[in-house]
Amino acid sequence: MSQAILAKSVTKTFGTGPLAFQALKGVDFHMHEGELVMLAGPSGSGKTTLLSILGCVLGATSGKVTLFGEEITGLPESAMPKLRLSYIGFVFQGHNLISSLTAEENVSFQLQLRGFGLKESRNEALRLLERVGLGDKAERKPEELSGGQRQRVAIARAVAGAPPLILADEPTASLDAKSGLSVTEMLRELAKERGHTVLVVTHDSRIFHLADRLVHMEDGQFVEMSS
Repeated sequence: MSQAILAKSVTKTFGTGPLAFQALKGVDFHMHEGELVMLAGPSGSGKTTLLSILGCVLGATSGKVTLFGEEITGLPESAMPKLRLSYIGFVFQGHNLISSLTAEENVSFQLQLRGFGLKESRNEALRLLERVGLGDKAERKPEELSGGQRQRVAIARAVAGAPPLILADEPTASLDAKSGLSVTEMLRELAKERGHTVLVVTHDSRIFHLADRLVHMEDGQFVEMSS
């Protein structure tokens, strides 16, 4: 398998002087294409900070991060939006759907950002919603959908345009056990059948068994890695 993520000696410090806080303390991390890895640990352990650096949302204070062979550390902030569009699909804990848009429009809007035409975007959005079991909910707005359904729309949006890396931040936190398991099984399918590389930040021990690897963080460092 080809390497998707390589992070070496990554640190992240917020603030300066006596108020400085080191959120990451020399983290080494890697993932291969088609792998599903779960990142667990207590609140404040650095999980979301690492996810944000890998997702080109935050820059590392020091260290080196490579995505699919391209080094992203040291690049100007102006380069980050293009990197996110090229490489990354995000699944957020709170869905982050646009409330005024239908399910189809939420997905097709992401495709348009990735350079698809309007008609092509709509057709592809409908195909993706069908794939996540929401073909009959395409015209519903987020408020008309259940939590699990909204998260499925968020997954369809994340994979729109086939970005190679899917980053999910607590995707099951607001879901019941059945919906959470279903959403995670869908993420695993994306990795195993579609070749996406999927990194999930989670506290949810109910889904750990679906991971290829489970990585634990505490106090800005990895404390345990299991396969």
